[in-house]
Amino acid sequence: MSERILIDTDPGIDDAMAILYAIAAPDIELVGLSTIFGNVTTEIATRNALQLLELAGVAVPVARGAEKPLRRELAPPADFVHGAHGFGEVRLPAPSQKADPRSAARFIADTILENPGDITLIPVGPLTNIALALREAPEIAKAVKKVIVMGGAVRTAGNVTKHAEANIWNDPDAAAEVFAAEWPLKLVGLDVTQQIRCRGHDLEPMRAASPNCGPFLNDAAAFYFRFHEKTRGFTGSYLHDPAAVICATHPEWFETVEGPLTVTVDGEALGCTREGGSAHPQRISIGVSAEEVRRRFLKILNAGSLP
Repeated sequence: MSERILIDTDPGIDDAMAILYAIAAPDIELVGLSTIFGNVTTEIATRNALQLLELAGVAVPVARGAEKPLRRELAPPADFVHGAHGFGEVRLPAPSQKADPRSAARFIADTILENPGDITLIPVGPLTNIALALREAPEIAKAVKKVIVMGGAVRTAGNVTKHAEANIWNDPDAAAEVFAAEWPLKLVGLDVTQQIRCRGHDLEPMRAASPNCGPFLNDAAAFYFRFHEKTRGFTGSYLHDPAAVICATHPEWFETVEGPLTVTVDGEALGCTREGGSAHPQRISIGVSAEEVRRRFLKILNAGSLP
C-alpha cells in the first residue's frame, strides 16, 4: 500500500527534487501540495508548484498558503540559493491550472480530516501553514497519520545563522506551535540532511530517461550545485527535502531520539531548535544511513517513470 502524503512546500530546487521523487516513487501517493514563502514568495511558490505538476503530468490540488510569518516581518527570499524564480535559471511555461480556492491551512485540515489516520503531512518549508491549520482545526493532531518536518539543527550548527536552520528561522513562532502539538512528529533536520549528498553528475541519466522532467531538474539543479560549490566546497547539493519524503517510507534509515523540542523565538539565537522543555515529546533524527537514502533517491528519479 502506498504512503499517502501531502507536501507543504516553498519550491525551491530541492523542493522540486522532493516533489518529483514523490510523484515517481511507486510506494508514495501524492495527494496534494500547499505552498509557503521561504525560498521564494508564496505567489511564486504557488506558480512553481502548479508548473511542476503540469511538467510531470500530475493533477492534484495546490493550495496557496500564508504570505508572511505569524508575528514578524517576512525575510527576503533565498534567491542566491535557488534563483529569483526558485528554479535556478530555468523558467517553465505559465501553468494552465489554478490553485485550489481554499487557503493552505483549510486544505491541509480538510485533507487530513477527510482521510483520518491515512495522511502523512510533510512540511519542507517554514511552518506557518501548519500552525494555522492546527489553530483552525486542532483535531487534525489526532487524525493525521504522522508529520515529518524538514527543518531544524539540533546537535549541529544552523545554515542561516550559527544557531538556526532556514525553515525554522523564517517563522520560529510557527515552529514552536507545531513542535508543541500532541501529534506524531518526526524532525528531519540538518543533523541528518547534511550527511546526504547528491553529486553534480548523479542526475544525468534522468535527462534521457525522462525527457520532460530530466532536463528541467538537471538544468535547475546546476544553479543549486554552483551555490554549494561556492559555499561548501563540493559540486552537488545536500538532499534536504528529499530526505524528509524518503523518511516517510523508509524510517529504518533514520536514527531518532525522543524528547520535547524547544524553539527560540526572540533574540540572538532566533530560530534555534534544541532538545528539552516541557512540550509533547517528538522524534528527532540524529543519524542516517546516508548512502541508502542517496541510492534510493537516484534509483527512483533515474528510472524513467516520469515523463
